[in-house]
Amino acid sequence: MAEHHPEGHDSAALLIKIVGWLEDAKAEDIISINLDGKSSIGDYMLVATGRSDRHVGAIADQIQRKLKEIGYGGVKLEGKEACDWVLIDNGDIIIHVFRPEVREFYNLEKMWSADRPVDKTAH
Repeated sequence: MAEHHPEGHDSAALLIKIVGWLEDAKAEDIISINLDGKSSIGDYMLVATGRSDRHVGAIADQIQRKLKEIGYGGVKLEGKEACDWVLIDNGDIIIHVFRPEVREFYNLEKMWSADRPVDKTAH
């Protein structure tokens, strides 16, 4: 099923917006990984941490709501039941929000950035 993308779609510009939303939601250790040439699953991956399961859920809800507000109605959300690891996928950018110990266990940024440096977008 084809995803609906708003007019003027630009995944790099959207990435900047989503990082800002993650910062506004007090997500921690936000890391952006450029997937160009690595995978066809999307253009970018964002990995962020929430302080608790409630915080992870609140971050995911906020990102999903803001994406919908700008025209991304078909956003996929997985993992909301436990909120250990929530995945938000709009088709171009995949956002992973973890509890700290779950993020450390899976270490996605190491797996996906083995052959090039990871861009840290948080200050």
